[in-house]
Amino acid sequence: MSSFIKLLKNKLVGAWPSNYSKPRRTEASELVVGLGGFEPPTSPLSGVRSNQLSYRPILASSAAANVDRNQRLTGSKKGSDQRLLLMRQRTMILNAIRGHLAEFGIIAAQGPRQVMGMIARLRDDGDASLPEIARSALLALGAHLEALAGEIRALERQLMVWHRADPTSQRLETIPGVGLITATALAASVSDPSVFKSGREFAAFLGLVPRQNSSVGKDRLGRISKMGDRYLRKLLVVGATSVIRRAGSNPTTTGAWVRSLMERKPARVVTVAMANKTARIAWAVMTRGEAYRASPIA
Repeated sequence: MSSFIKLLKNKLVGAWPSNYSKPRRTEASELVVGLGGFEPPTSPLSGVRSNQLSYRPILASSAAANVDRNQRLTGSKKGSDQRLLLMRQRTMILNAIRGHLAEFGIIAAQGPRQVMGMIARLRDDGDASLPEIARSALLALGAHLEALAGEIRALERQLMVWHRADPTSQRLETIPGVGLITATALAASVSDPSVFKSGREFAAFLGLVPRQNSSVGKDRLGRISKMGDRYLRKLLVVGATSVIRRAGSNPTTTGAWVRSLMERKPARVVTVAMANKTARIAWAVMTRGEAYRASPIA
């Protein structure tokens, strides 16, 4: 067997040309020399006419504009998220203050202004029915509540500045039921509305469509799916609630549509339906780049 392998090796070696040498790694400079004296251009753009490069500054400026817009969108999204966190903390402190006062038989009216007014009375006049430790604890919670209110107002001023500089957010504010907070949140969260094929797909992304439990030949529609961004869905539902309350004096086709639904469906069902409609309108406004135009009743 070993003699056969040696013979085969000699045959293979003898099959190569006599001037063949062992392959070795070749440097890039040697490859250039071996191509008949060809020398690479000193610049990747050499030999290209200037009119062929005219598009490059446009692309660079467009890319810089996109980066700047993405940074501003990210900043607005962070501002909206921070405001949501502060609002949750404010609600927790308000409930804690009302709960502590209820333990001593003092019933505080609902709402931040009512609670802040009671804290101010405790700070100025005092209350003999409250122990000193409880009074100190309530005053500390009140101070924290005032600090949160100041931070929320500062964030809202920053969002207002961003809103005035963003055309998409300004167009979204023209939709009924969409205010400053909802417009900035939508514009910051949905940077590219073209990823959704239709307004229905965008509404489904926000969880404002019925959950389907269908079988062959029969459709069963349940409650809304509640998928996607919970904060955006909440803002749209709250805005739709204000539209429902003003539907009686709304002379547009949307008002007539809401009034016809109110005759057949419960108020909360109509509110969610209006939020679904608002989401579809918002998608159309962001996609077409046009402001909302209400259609009067013919």
